[in-house]
Amino acid sequence: MTQTLQTTRLTLRPLVLADFPAYRDFWASERSGFMGGPQGPVQAWFWFCNDIALWGLHGFGGFMIDAGGQTVGHVGVNAGPLFPETEMGWFLYAGHEGRGYATEATAAVRDWALGPRALPTLVSYIAEGNAASAAVAARLGAQVDAAAVSMGPTMAVYRHRRAA
Repeated sequence: MTQTLQTTRLTLRPLVLADFPAYRDFWASERSGFMGGPQGPVQAWFWFCNDIALWGLHGFGGFMIDAGGQTVGHVGVNAGPLFPETEMGWFLYAGHEGRGYATEATAAVRDWALGPRALPTLVSYIAEGNAASAAVAARLGAQVDAAAVSMGPTMAVYRHRRAA
């Protein structure tokens, strides 16, 4: 069962087929470099379908970030054999940075995942040099967990915990 979340400015909704062209274009761009990109349309389709399939498999998955009727990016909760732990990741499409969308959207998904969804913890795998995502994680109160299993030697693991 998919979920839709609302913040003051944003609607976080499940992916639909009409989202794929922009999603594919993100993966083809240099913007995806900190996530293993750029990648072609087949790999973009893999991630797009993964974001959708996780809902049926785990009860969480990908959310598109809509701001005033415009899709500006993505935030998702991931699990399975590709991830050492349940992971929360995000990205914005070009031209939508610097408005707080990533922080606002990711905070809402974190609060839902650790609250009503009752996950015990989340991590974010952030590549070395990705200062923008590291800043989002820090604004959310996540802290580097040096003891956690990373997805690679140049990835820091930021841990998100439930509020006390």
